[in-house]
Amino acid sequence: MDPFNAHAALLVIDVQQGFSDPSWGPRNNPEAEANIDRLLAAWRESGRPVVHVHHDSPSPNGRFVPGTPGNSPKAEAVPREGEPVHHKTVNSGFIGTKLEHYLRAAEIDTLVIVGLTTQHCVSTTTRMAGNLGFHAYVVADATAAFDQIGIDGRKRAASDVHFAALSDLNGEFATVVETKTILGSVLGPGRNG
Repeated sequence: MDPFNAHAALLVIDVQQGFSDPSWGPRNNPEAEANIDRLLAAWRESGRPVVHVHHDSPSPNGRFVPGTPGNSPKAEAVPREGEPVHHKTVNSGFIGTKLEHYLRAAEIDTLVIVGLTTQHCVSTTTRMAGNLGFHAYVVADATAAFDQIGIDGRKRAASDVHFAALSDLNGEFATVVETKTILGSVLGPGRNG
């Protein structure tokens, strides 16, 4: 049975302009937004459900303050009419939103998760999705991370942060996959967007 059937939603997390701010520093997966765009096109073409989660900074100094450019979606992930957008103020898309209620009411049991950033909102939302009983798939090349300073004071490269977060999710809370695998399943053999 195809896990990416009509009960599988593409969950697009925090693909917002605030992440274009250079103050975040170096990032991995520069093709993440293009892969998200390809996945959105496939999901929409096939009539499968698309769900967006956007971050609203609770602090006036945040990069995602409602009403500011940073809160706006990136061009590759602008929600279309009829696609629900759940607004959160913490890392998890399930806390303080109606995301779980929406998914249950729509009989969605599988989530294909993409967005920013791998170790923060993508990871936190994925962990909760797995704990809530959803079948979760994280698309490795449709997520990204930034360089981080570890608790030991050493700088961790974005790719190391990214793959460490994915490794912690895989097999425990989700299955980690690549864009081409998902597109091959959704669009059919020989088509990968």
